[in-house]
Amino acid sequence: MSDTALKAPGAVAPSGDANRWKALVFIALAQLMVVLDATIVNIALPSAQQDLGISDGNKQWVVTAYALAFGGLLLFGGRIADLWGRKRAFVLGLAGFAAASALGGAATTGGMMFGARALQGAFGALLAPAALSLLAVMFTDAKERAKAFGIYGAIAGGGGAVGLILGGFLTEYLDWRWTFFVNVPFAVVAAIGAYFVIREPQGGRNRSPLDIPGVILSTLGLVALVYGFTRAESNGWSDAVTVSMFVGSVVLLLAFVVVESRVKAPLLPLRVVTDRNRGGIYLSLGLAIIGMFGLFLFLTYYLQIVKGYSPVKSGFAFLPMVAGMITGSTQIGTRLMTRVPARFLMGPGFLVAGLGMLLLTQLEIGSSYATLLLPAMVLLGLGMGTAFMPAMSLATQGVEPRDAGVASAMVNTSQQVGGAIGTALLNTIAASATTSYVKDHIAGAAAKPQLVQLQGMVHGYSAAIWFAVGILALASLIAFTFVNAGKPGSGTAVASGEGLEDEFKVPVVAH
Repeated sequence: MSDTALKAPGAVAPSGDANRWKALVFIALAQLMVVLDATIVNIALPSAQQDLGISDGNKQWVVTAYALAFGGLLLFGGRIADLWGRKRAFVLGLAGFAAASALGGAATTGGMMFGARALQGAFGALLAPAALSLLAVMFTDAKERAKAFGIYGAIAGGGGAVGLILGGFLTEYLDWRWTFFVNVPFAVVAAIGAYFVIREPQGGRNRSPLDIPGVILSTLGLVALVYGFTRAESNGWSDAVTVSMFVGSVVLLLAFVVVESRVKAPLLPLRVVTDRNRGGIYLSLGLAIIGMFGLFLFLTYYLQIVKGYSPVKSGFAFLPMVAGMITGSTQIGTRLMTRVPARFLMGPGFLVAGLGMLLLTQLEIGSSYATLLLPAMVLLGLGMGTAFMPAMSLATQGVEPRDAGVASAMVNTSQQVGGAIGTALLNTIAASATTSYVKDHIAGAAAKPQLVQLQGMVHGYSAAIWFAVGILALASLIAFTFVNAGKPGSGTAVASGEGLEDEFKVPVVAH
């Protein structure tokens, strides 16, 4: 490896930025806002639908409009962060997200709500990769990086469950509109703090011309993929539009790969994803999120419909999972990341989460929260927190500073696509199992059809959770097999483009 690679711009010494820990506060706050928004609106959806007169057929667009814009524009957002500078992209993303949230809270029609959600997704696609790439270029010392990504990983993993709690509170005690308005103070504080505190390392921008064909192909391909899974959930996998979306997505994304391999300044340099470690992380993270998103949905329905919990009580029921994620990320992951290779945190982490899922396959109408759901959630949280933390750090480590934005965008893309697949796939499995159960049992229970419906619903959840167990086992296998980077040294992590394995074999050059 050359001296030039060792002295890559952005690989600053630990003492290079005295404000980096203050900056982490505002980056974490922004990340919490984005992750909260993925679940907080779900709680408010029934009330918003009634107030705005949104039909049952159109209500999915409150979620879908956000998912399409966010998932489709992530790579573009990451590249813009590399081009403009991460701090500028971060502050602009926050300002836009706040404005879109205010518009959503003030919505008077369904169309206005859908437009606000799409705008939230678009600015979120700029904000999320900028936040992660700022961490990647500001925290380069191995031990400091472990702490910073421990905090970030806990928020990325546990924020969705916090969103269920906050959404329940705001909907039950104030008004559904506050699930949007609450983003405004978050964004304003984070933007002001970031503007005055963040000092982005010099020389890390990618000033190459924008790859317009790559932007168009990746955006359309990802939108088609996310919409295909979203539509499959409501219209079935054999629906003509669903199938055409999947076919179109494959064609567009293959064309994108061909274009990226040939253009001089690609939107997504293939070196970012073909690295063995990063490829393994993107794949295993996406699979883990498939299981997680389906679980949030099933447990929310189970607690509210089967157990009769209020939105607030349902939210609080997820607290053990949040506590487990924070513990796994900030205690287990952070303490061990500089001592053991990442695969020995990610692989076992996904297995522990899978064990929690395995417990939930025993779900019944009368299941006890204390003896079944509580231990399952703790195991899920501990496992996911332990696995997420090194994954987030390693996905952006060893990347050239000019590629930090798109590498970060790929982390978010794998999560977003995983979420879309998880919701559609596991929902379809659950619905099919429920229908089959009710059909087989309804004839012999004419006096108690409602009970059979509930039993069928829980049976469906159990069937889908079995698939989630298998998916987490596969994520663990991929982490063990693909992620072969050694433990980071205690010195400065070097930003280079030659792969993580090389990075850990070279001495650190003082700056």
